[in-house]
Amino acid sequence: MEKMNFVRNGVSRLPPGFRFQPTDQELVFQYLKCKIFSLPLPASIIPDLSLCNFDPWDLPGNSDEEERHFFSPKETKYRNGSRMNRTTISGYWKATGSDKRITCSTRNNNDIVGIRKTLVFYQGSSPNGSKTDWIMHEYRLVSASSSSSSKSEEVGDWVLCRISLKKTNNNNGGDTRRSHVQNNHNNGQDMVGQPRFFDFTMLQNQNLPAASTSSSCSSSNNGYVSEQEETSGYAAGF
Repeated sequence: MEKMNFVRNGVSRLPPGFRFQPTDQELVFQYLKCKIFSLPLPASIIPDLSLCNFDPWDLPGNSDEEERHFFSPKETKYRNGSRMNRTTISGYWKATGSDKRITCSTRNNNDIVGIRKTLVFYQGSSPNGSKTDWIMHEYRLVSASSSSSSKSEEVGDWVLCRISLKKTNNNNGGDTRRSHVQNNHNNGQDMVGQPRFFDFTMLQNQNLPAASTSSSCSSSNNGYVSEQEETSGYAAGF
């Protein structure tokens, strides 16, 4: 059976209606393990990308996607050190919370363990950066015999990263996720990329008798129509 390939020009592209929503165990033992040991992947759906070369809002793919997945090569901060480089163009990823241990009970996976690290993106220079709503789960393989020690023995030269923008609501109950991405691209120019609205009820009121205007604004959107259309969004499920 031919392996399914959903990566085009370094970007994961799925048919309409498909979602990529793997569990932690599937990401570690079905995708990352196969990537590291050069085994066949269930599907070609996770692109290779050096995350240090991109800010999270500039990552390939559609910014409306709830989550994006990438294989990223391990890059050390210093030539002779083991600490990973987490600096990007305009900020850095900072670890938060404790690591999660991911295991699999099958016979072929007894010698390795997955580790999930949670990181938050900060804009600016460390340690004085500004915290953002961008979150990354970084998955890596370690030797099962060393996973419980403070200095675990890592396996392979790749990590698997799942990146998302935390969804928050503004005071009007609307989703601020889209505006957060737009503001980063606009460098603080509030008017660029924002939807514009026209009150068509004012035009209607000029042509209607005064007695009828009170019933002309009863629609759920208060008579406002946006000329900016929604764009499409991100990935997949197996």
